[in-house]
Parts: sequence; structure tokens; C-alpha cells
Amino acid sequence: MKILLLNILLLIMYISGYAQGNDSTMNVSELKQRMSSDTTLIILDVRTPEELVGPLGKLNGVINIPVQELENRLDELKPYKEKEIAVICRTGNRSHYATVFLKQHGYKAKNVLGGMTEYRKEFK
Repeated sequence: MKILLLNILLLIMYISGYAQGNDSTMNVSELKQRMSSDTTLIILDVRTPEELVGPLGKLNGVINIPVQELENRLDELKPYKEKEIAVICRTGNRSHYATVFLKQHGYKAKNVLGGMTEYRKEFK
């Protein structure tokens, strides 16, 4: 029974990822291009502060709100509610959940697929 419930949960998560579609995601190449051409793009890094000084580093000008603090710190993003927010983490998992949460609260958020791991692979 537990395995069945786990499989159902995984299926729901898998489907919800696809339901986001292109409207809710961007790849690291798109992020890099947008960073150089779109001064209105906001980048939200939902990793912990310790991760920002780790081997993957951080992108310049990011707002850092760890995903586990996002609900309590949502007011910090109010000035950016009408702007597009690129949400990034290490691999794209936490940023996926943060993107869903932000969209539920009326923000124009996009999950950066592959996160900083993919970004560093592509842009060393």
C-alpha cells in the first residue's frame, strides 16, 4: 500500500512538472541570454546562504530566499510582483516548488531547469 501511494505521489509530481510547460520554465541558455539583455529580470536563488559560497557559487545580483523560508518572506518580493522572476537552486527541484508557490500567489515565476549545476556545466 505504501508503495502504491508513493507511486501515485511521484506520478502527480511528474505530471505537475509537465503541466508547468514552457510558460513556467527556462533553460540555462535562456537565463544567460536574458541576464545580458533584460534589465527587468529578477533572479531568485532559493538555496541556503551556505550554498551560495560553495563550489557552484552564485549569480550576480540574485535575491536569496531559501525555499524553506519563502512563505514567511514572500513580502520581500512584493516590489517585483509585476516582473518576471527566474527561480534557481542547485538542480531545479527546490526551484520547481518555489515557482509553483510563487505562481499560486500571482507572481510571474519561471523555474531554471537544471539549476546552478547545469549553469556551471554550460558556462564554466
